[in-house]
Amino acid sequence: MATHEGSGMFIRVEVGEPLASDAESAKRLAGICPVDIFAAAPEGVGIVDENLDECILCGLCLAVGPAGAVRIIKLYDNNAPLEA
Repeated sequence: MATHEGSGMFIRVEVGEPLASDAESAKRLAGICPVDIFAAAPEGVGIVDENLDECILCGLCLAVGPAGAVRIIKLYDNNAPLEA
């Protein structure tokens, strides 16, 4: 599974295909994230690495696309995934 991935100090974000290359999903992710982790690009989802450590673990992004398409991995918690 191909992913667009970004890593910060506290979390890693993974966006799997086909969501990662879908421009409409990229717009939804960019619009829903309160701390601007996601950016909409013509080729799909962009991840703004410098904003990753601002994540408030709200889980709103997890609801975009099918279950498991967006994953937030808590690096500080033994790589536990954020659950919706």
